[in-house]
Amino acid sequence: MATGTNEAAFEAHVVNYLVNTVQEYQEKHTSVYNKDLCLIEEDIVAFVQDTQPNEYARLQEQYGDLTNQKIVENLAKSITNNTTLQVLRDGAMKDRGVKLKMAYFKPNHNRSPEHLENYKKNKLTIVRQLAYSNKNNNSLDLAFFINGIPVVTAELKNALTGQYLSQAIEQYRKDRDSKEKLFEFQRCLVHFAVSTEKVAMTTRLADEKTFFLPFNQDLENYCEDDFATAYWYRDVLRKDSLLDLVQNFINLQINEEKVFNAKTNAIEVKKSEVLIFPRFHQRRAVNRLLTDVKEKGVGQKYLIQHSAGSGKSNTISWLAHRLSDVYQKPSDSKSLFDTTIVVTDRRVLDKQIQNNIRQFEQTPGAVAYIDENKTAQDLRLAIENGSRIIVTTLQKFPVISESVSHFSDRRFAVIIDEAHSSQAGESARHLRKALSLEEAEDKDIVEKSLDDIIEDEILSKGDQKNISFFAFTATPKTKTLEIFGTRNQAGDKTEFDLYSMEQAIKEGFILDVLKNYMSWRRYYKLVKRSEVEDKEYSKKQTLRLLANYVDLQDHAIDKKTRIMLEHFASQTQNEIQGMSRAMLVTKSRLHAVRYKLKFDEIMREMNLPYEALVAFSGTVTDGDTGAEHTSASMNQLEGKVSVPEALKLPKYRILIVANMYQTGFDEPLLHTMFVDKKLGGSSTVQTLSRLNRTRKGKDSTMVLDFVNDPEKVQLDFQFYYGSNRMEFEDQTDQNSVYDVLNKIESSNLIYKNDLDAFAEIFFRKGDNMEKLQPILNNLAERYNGFEEEVQIDLKASINDFIRLYRFLSQIITFTDVDLEKYYVLLAALFKKLPSNRSSLPTDVLENVELDSYKLQHQYTTDLQLESTETNMQGQKPGGGIGPQEDEFELLTKIIKVLNDTFGLDLKDEDKIEFMKMKENVYQNEELMTFFNKNNSKANIQDKFDETIDDELLNFIDGKLGLYNKLTDDRVNKEFKRLWFNEVYDRVLRSV
Repeated sequence: MATGTNEAAFEAHVVNYLVNTVQEYQEKHTSVYNKDLCLIEEDIVAFVQDTQPNEYARLQEQYGDLTNQKIVENLAKSITNNTTLQVLRDGAMKDRGVKLKMAYFKPNHNRSPEHLENYKKNKLTIVRQLAYSNKNNNSLDLAFFINGIPVVTAELKNALTGQYLSQAIEQYRKDRDSKEKLFEFQRCLVHFAVSTEKVAMTTRLADEKTFFLPFNQDLENYCEDDFATAYWYRDVLRKDSLLDLVQNFINLQINEEKVFNAKTNAIEVKKSEVLIFPRFHQRRAVNRLLTDVKEKGVGQKYLIQHSAGSGKSNTISWLAHRLSDVYQKPSDSKSLFDTTIVVTDRRVLDKQIQNNIRQFEQTPGAVAYIDENKTAQDLRLAIENGSRIIVTTLQKFPVISESVSHFSDRRFAVIIDEAHSSQAGESARHLRKALSLEEAEDKDIVEKSLDDIIEDEILSKGDQKNISFFAFTATPKTKTLEIFGTRNQAGDKTEFDLYSMEQAIKEGFILDVLKNYMSWRRYYKLVKRSEVEDKEYSKKQTLRLLANYVDLQDHAIDKKTRIMLEHFASQTQNEIQGMSRAMLVTKSRLHAVRYKLKFDEIMREMNLPYEALVAFSGTVTDGDTGAEHTSASMNQLEGKVSVPEALKLPKYRILIVANMYQTGFDEPLLHTMFVDKKLGGSSTVQTLSRLNRTRKGKDSTMVLDFVNDPEKVQLDFQFYYGSNRMEFEDQTDQNSVYDVLNKIESSNLIYKNDLDAFAEIFFRKGDNMEKLQPILNNLAERYNGFEEEVQIDLKASINDFIRLYRFLSQIITFTDVDLEKYYVLLAALFKKLPSNRSSLPTDVLENVELDSYKLQHQYTTDLQLESTETNMQGQKPGGGIGPQEDEFELLTKIIKVLNDTFGLDLKDEDKIEFMKMKENVYQNEELMTFFNKNNSKANIQDKFDETIDDELLNFIDGKLGLYNKLTDDRVNKEFKRLWFNEVYDRVLRSV
């Protein structure tokens, strides 16, 4: 019969492993613990005597028999004044001119063997059932000490006796008084609630308000030969790990958040202190990367797929700090990387990354921050001066690529924050070139041949031996996976480390934005003006143009705006304790302008106590009115208040955007998103994920979508929900670039003398680029002499070659000089070739009218995602921007396509009945007398609705089908509302 199924047995099992199996801790009885000082005195004294005998002797000369007592008392005082973390990590303890270290950390190299010896003398102690209080007899299951200083506590539960993680958490919340000295903030570094199945942790005990974070390996923990949570004591609490956490991970963050203060009626900066202990995946990612770097050296690429809510800024900070001082071997004379560069797409550098790195870097000026206020020259100087860590933006690299080439004997670690296709293009090629080790080392001895120069150019853009890339993203595109992914034994590419969207949602770090997904569909009918001649137009372009025309009509804007505002006023505004916000995503700047005007109008009509903001770039001129609009002129914000700041004010509850704030905008009050824009791929995830930020009182989100197919939205999210993989046979064929080049060569567009002449000028140094123009002009003229069909195919092939070569040169190093010659020539020529894109047939808008329009709610549902792996496909020829063959149709047929898709299904005879009813209503004198300013709008509408219902009864006998359509609840309500607004505006507003 199995034994050890209770809590005490689990406790004993943990202690036995750490004390006896790996022999890294000593176990002591609770009696050795000083409750007043929160220390184990004998450990402190023994550690100082063992590691710092000279310092101990100097103190003994002054204190005599009181030396041990004074050391302990002074340490207790230092911890109270400076916190445990500072005392352990920074050695913040001095006594009568003697500085004592209270911990020794493992050195990165073996140049100071005495330091390694002292590291081995750190005393780790574990106490079971620690009696910590002078007020009661309560005890902690486990407490862990470093050299007599408490750093970790734990409450354990054994699922085999029906006790679970939630009970350990409740024990901390209800039975562990935060006023007890041991539980003061920053005295103990972390508190663990541990069951045999799950682990959670917190760094601040606050009684009932204590907030625990999951600390699990994955959605389900697993161990083949031990408890599922064995990683907690077999890995995290091991000696090397615990001291590494203290030295390199745990840090105090000062978080700043702009909030509205109702008392002062102003936006204020709210500061809060948070002691950061890495979540399991953060520590795992950093340690795995360091291990792999030490094993393989410089020149590798890594993809870290960490979802929103993963704490990516902290992970990047920890990694940058560690890479800046990592040694491949302890015997190496210098660290592996000369400079670590953190590259972010955000022009305003992440302050959290800056502040975190600064905490660990003890040398002033070791970190250079090249933000939007600094220049490329500042970045060049930072590299030239050998800054250990540089934090900058990707945009600055192409500018200075040539100026840093003479520092190419250095080794670089490049950390990319949010790696997307922007790191798979020319900017990333410049980055590789700028930091390349493959530049010529001895330029003065022999003048290189042209082929030698081109080979250098090729090598400067391919895989580099002196650069390691660490790419972080939540939504890796196929290019990102293929460039940065790790190849397994089967040749497949996958991410190096994964913290999935699924895990982030299920652990509660982000919300599932696909719950409460409301889909609407628009129905409309267009007619061609009878007096206009029917002629052919490009079918695809005309369909898009007419659909856009419909969505810009005031009638369409009005209906959608009313639906959104009615939903916001009845539901959204009450969420998050009445503080929720909404965002409307529009398809263009003109749409945003018209929506803003309509929102203002209808919000005044509804007497709503708040307003809408709008955000778009530049100036928009409305072609219908001639009016010019900017975000600033439409918002009329006071002073220097920004749009994100204004959205925190009670006055503003809705933000209308056009291509702004759809990525990188973190507003936890954002609850509802209205979507009137076609989304797809990663943009779907990035846009809707603006809603996923958590905060107190926010337990749901809402998406109301007028445009996108919910099934496609679901597929877009599913693509990034779990792990991603690209099987070997699906990866880009490295010979595909030759297949495409063969097509170009067979066209006889480029002769060998053209290729050589262009290369001779392009690759030689000197400012003589004007000499390239005659060659390009001659080729463009030759291209224009081809038949149109040949031109289209040839241009598509040229684009394919540029795209494939640019992409593949980041994965492999080509040694074919002609490929690079063709690349630089074709890349320049492509820009000179005439566009295949025909102009939009805007005259069609003069030939059509919007006959009818309605919106219908399809359904509201939870879009479910599955736990599965996504298979990605590599680059293929023909995947470029070559034009698709278009059809030409008569305008009447194009209109029929639209009407068949979006039709109202109302017949011509129905319209005749409408006109009759309309005439009857306008001739109803009793009703018309109600339309006066002495009656409230609500009273007038009640009378109007009653009259319409009476009129509809006339259809029962002869037009039952029409009656049924117009008395459907949703249709009837909308039908009467729209008609009433029309009459009300005409009679009372003279509109």
